[in-house]
Amino acid sequence: MQRFSEGDRVRVDIPDEADPDHQAYHGAHGRVVTVLSDDADSVTTDERDSQLYRVSFDSGETADFRWRDLRPPVDD
Repeated sequence: MQRFSEGDRVRVDIPDEADPDHQAYHGAHGRVVTVLSDDADSVTTDERDSQLYRVSFDSGETADFRWRDLRPPVDD
């Protein structure tokens, strides 16, 4: 089950301040440029975890996120 598709604008939501990606990405907006598949769902038993979303940020940087770290964008 794919939550987002290539081209979708998204917002990163990592509320756990102890997460190493929180400071760098929490609240950042970008666009899904690639949806990758892997077998993480075999470990977590949640089929949504088999999708990894590569996000390109407005700054030009890219990073990969699971579904739980992405939300629809906040209207600018």
